[in-house]
Amino acid sequence: MIVKVGIPRGLLYYDYIPLWKTFFERLGAEVIVSDATCKQTLDHGLRVTVDDACLPIKVYFGHVMNLCGRVDYIFAPRIVSVERRSYICPKFMGLPDMLRNILTDDEAPKIIDTCIDLSKGRGLVDGVLETGRHFTRDPIKIWWSYLKARSELIRYRKAVLAGQLPEQALTKKVMNHEPAELSVAVLGHSYNVYDSYTTMNLIKKLRQNNVAVLTAEMVPEPYIERELASLDKKELFWTLGKRILGAANYFHKAQRVDGIIHVASFGCGPDSLVGEIVTRQVRRAQDIPIMELNIDEHSGEAGILTRIEAFVDMVKWRKGL
Repeated sequence: MIVKVGIPRGLLYYDYIPLWKTFFERLGAEVIVSDATCKQTLDHGLRVTVDDACLPIKVYFGHVMNLCGRVDYIFAPRIVSVERRSYICPKFMGLPDMLRNILTDDEAPKIIDTCIDLSKGRGLVDGVLETGRHFTRDPIKIWWSYLKARSELIRYRKAVLAGQLPEQALTKKVMNHEPAELSVAVLGHSYNVYDSYTTMNLIKKLRQNNVAVLTAEMVPEPYIERELASLDKKELFWTLGKRILGAANYFHKAQRVDGIIHVASFGCGPDSLVGEIVTRQVRRAQDIPIMELNIDEHSGEAGILTRIEAFVDMVKWRKGL
């Protein structure tokens, strides 16, 4: 009997899905990814989470509910730190515990809650190898599965660096677009930027307006580190926030974009701080426009579409188009 492993299409899904999917499949498991986010996903998440949970957590729980009854395991790692002296959101740390609080049925899928905490010497490799022991006791098979999965993750990240969006990089289909009049950086956590439902198809609508879209994942890591080193605030404690801030500085200083849109979840503390730093720096220079786009479960498509169109019109006006 083939073991079925469910991977929710939320939170760090767009950062690591090629690694985990390939790893599980190499170990002989069938990987089932939850369906794309829709209204039903969010409704399910709203029913089982507390009111003060942020939108990404609510969406993630909705994806977990989508997998229930379809899989034997749900992969929900406890991610604390993936780089030294930096951390992920505290809600990520308690994710497996919150899931166990709602998956109380005897027939509910078991949770694989591998801990990844580089601050305590437990890096990604340690987490992967520990996870493999759920499926086999053969260390050689686990190690070779990891090597294949790592090469797939490297290929995926190179494709995104080259300008492909995650869904394109995952399907290995290169999509050519007509030369655009403008380029805009859409910055935010990957689970906000790339989820077309929660952002009301932001990227698609920008492209329909003849705008090329660049994201933080398209900036090489050395460039991000270089930009962070030039800041007055030397130590930023959130890995995801550092990526956004470094990418914003890079796009701005290198004059790679005609405008910046920062996508943030309403009620997210790190998002509010990082967004404020980015906004102040760009507005101080007064050379390109920037827009803060806050999203939550009450966001309406008409309002977001109006703001996007107004922002694009303003950028075109400044460029004389």
